[in-house]
Amino acid sequence: MSFDVEEFDMPLEYNQNLSIYEQMETGFKGLQATMSVINGTDAQCTFFTTAHFANWFPDSIRQLTRKHEIASHTFYHSQYKTADLLQSRLELENITGQPVYGLRMPRLKKVPVQDVIQAGYSYDSSVNPTWIPGRYNDLSLPRTTYYDQNLLRVPASVSPRMRIPLFWLAFKNMPYSVFKYLAIQALRKDGYLCLYFHPWEFTDIWEFEIPGYAKRWSGEKLQHRLYRLMKDLKAEGDFTTMWQMVSETRSLEARQLASSAASTAKPAKTAPLAK
Repeated sequence: MSFDVEEFDMPLEYNQNLSIYEQMETGFKGLQATMSVINGTDAQCTFFTTAHFANWFPDSIRQLTRKHEIASHTFYHSQYKTADLLQSRLELENITGQPVYGLRMPRLKKVPVQDVIQAGYSYDSSVNPTWIPGRYNDLSLPRTTYYDQNLLRVPASVSPRMRIPLFWLAFKNMPYSVFKYLAIQALRKDGYLCLYFHPWEFTDIWEFEIPGYAKRWSGEKLQHRLYRLMKDLKAEGDFTTMWQMVSETRSLEARQLASSAASTAKPAKTAPLAK
């Protein structure tokens, strides 16, 4: 389970003026609300954080590292330049004192894979392998983890057959029973589940001029729904950070490759024993 921790700038997309202070405060209130749910479980999660947000609330971000993973959501949520990939990673590492392995681009923006690799990331989770009208069409991309130029990509989970998206908008707009069914189906099929949300969803955002489908089930209602989902999914598996999952995947792949090589290797010729 992962969360994109960021300044709440969505209203800017709909021509509503919002100061950076209001953006940060809404994002921070959302993070507090989210943690009130997460802290009631034994879950370990990954928080993809903009360096801009982390600079406003460094103590809170440091506190998260005691149990959870901090990954990069680049430097700013609404601005981007290639240098932000490296600078955000270095800034987050400076704030947390921990290495930063992962990246998720704001709004899943497509950037050259080599730029991500050169910035020092070990994995990227900026792919939603489905079709979102008006945003992107990634139906041609693999549905589960894959390598792209030696960079491990961890797509957001979609249903196994029809690739129904299981991201934040689906969680709040689908009937709960349908979302849970599809999530468990994907978990059992793929062996893992990659879900993502935004902390600002879990605070009251009804006053903002954004589409109803984006603020539906916000605040306490969504908090209760998230807790219910985590409780139901706990019966199916464990909540772990993305880096832990990635590390185990790489370790398993290495063992499988070693085992395969050993089984197909020809016996080495040995020199005759000296008399």
